[in-house]
Amino acid sequence: MESIYDQYETVIGLEIHVQLGTQSKAFCADDAGFGGAPNTHISAISLGHPGTLPYLNRRQAEYGLRLGLALGSRIQLTSTFDRKNYFYADLPKGYQITQDRAPICVGGSLDIKADGQTKTVRIHHVHMEEDAGKSIHDQAPRHSLIDLNRAGVPLLEIVSEPDLRSANEVDAYMSAMRQLVRYLGISDGNMEEGSLRCDCNVSVRKKGATALGERCEIKNLNSMRYARRAIDYEVKRQIDLLEAGDKVAQQTRHFDPDTGITSALRDKEDAHDYRYFPEPDLPPVVISTAILEEVTRTQPPLPWQRRQLLTSTYGLSDYDAELLTEEPATIDYFLGLCEPTTNYKAAANLLINKILPWCKENDQELAEFPCPFAALAGFIDLIDQEKVSNAIAYQRLLPAMIEAPQRQAGELAEELHLIQTQDAGELDAWVAQVIAAHPDKVKAYRSGKKGLIGFFMGDVMRLSKGKAEPKATQALLEQKLA
Repeated sequence: MESIYDQYETVIGLEIHVQLGTQSKAFCADDAGFGGAPNTHISAISLGHPGTLPYLNRRQAEYGLRLGLALGSRIQLTSTFDRKNYFYADLPKGYQITQDRAPICVGGSLDIKADGQTKTVRIHHVHMEEDAGKSIHDQAPRHSLIDLNRAGVPLLEIVSEPDLRSANEVDAYMSAMRQLVRYLGISDGNMEEGSLRCDCNVSVRKKGATALGERCEIKNLNSMRYARRAIDYEVKRQIDLLEAGDKVAQQTRHFDPDTGITSALRDKEDAHDYRYFPEPDLPPVVISTAILEEVTRTQPPLPWQRRQLLTSTYGLSDYDAELLTEEPATIDYFLGLCEPTTNYKAAANLLINKILPWCKENDQELAEFPCPFAALAGFIDLIDQEKVSNAIAYQRLLPAMIEAPQRQAGELAEELHLIQTQDAGELDAWVAQVIAAHPDKVKAYRSGKKGLIGFFMGDVMRLSKGKAEPKATQALLEQKLA
């Protein structure tokens, strides 16, 4: 039986705030780096002291262009800044410098994959702005503390159209945007450090309806898990209100991860409540054709271009391509590994199944994996030439290579007696010993249970410590057991 919740459709639009990886803040030379003792990355300019003037961080505008080009946005060659006025303890100037009337990028889209389907999420616009400071409520029992290190850090805000329909799609969209900004090199995208945060605009409507419902904005979600929980709670809350005959009030709401519920912060402001007006201390940002052409020319390869490269040129599956392009460092490492080998599938398997897990277990970056590409290519070659079995190579040879990274794979395999043999005398002796040890299994095999060949193969491999060449061994077993 269909529940009342199944009769509704969820509609979500996202405002993603990307903290840019510049050295200095948006409108002054203060350190924009994460961390530091509270209130040490500040100056008279970022604090908004009387008589101080902001000046544009050129790199912020360049990063805005890079993101807009990647999203297929229309670049506005002339954009302007505005003041967004509101009073809060961690906003030192009493206003935020942002872009309202003329943002740097308009339109565009980003494709996501969610629930087995590909979906295009439309972008309304991308604008530049500065971050506020940080209020800390858990350090003193009766006071809130203010850290203004983050105040003035450059942001790009990406405003989507209301195209998302579930928490799964929000997760996929946030993940795709985080991946994109990392590929572009404009942000580290670390949600735990606040480099990527989102405000979720959530509404519900009866399935089949075309009009949008009243939306509520859930502020400053800096975790995929929190975003999922906040959306799930808010959707249920709104449906319960409508089913009870009440109305959903347009509000800004806060999500409490401890309780899993959202609560009202304030009735939602409209644009006029912020009293936007043009920023008088900053001239318009004018992008010349030469600058736009230079940024376009130096744009790095994007995730979807890398995935296409892996499936078309390197012959990998969509699944492998997805895994190898999750992080820019992973695909860069893979392409480096493919220079000394042409067995791209084996290189992908080695990276996905062994190298990446080793780095995670040892808390190391990929670049710190000890074995050079040439040695790893030699490792793959030994398996391809059937000199070392795949299982023995991974179980014994690779660990030895990690311990002695400057040694060649072939030398270590010889030293550890891992090289497979097709010597007729040795194979014959191992096969004869295994057959003699299992007369009941021999009788069963000869009576028709041919699947027991795997049992005999396994025993020969154990007896030979992996040195018996599989094809020759199976052929000899089948001959002796016939």
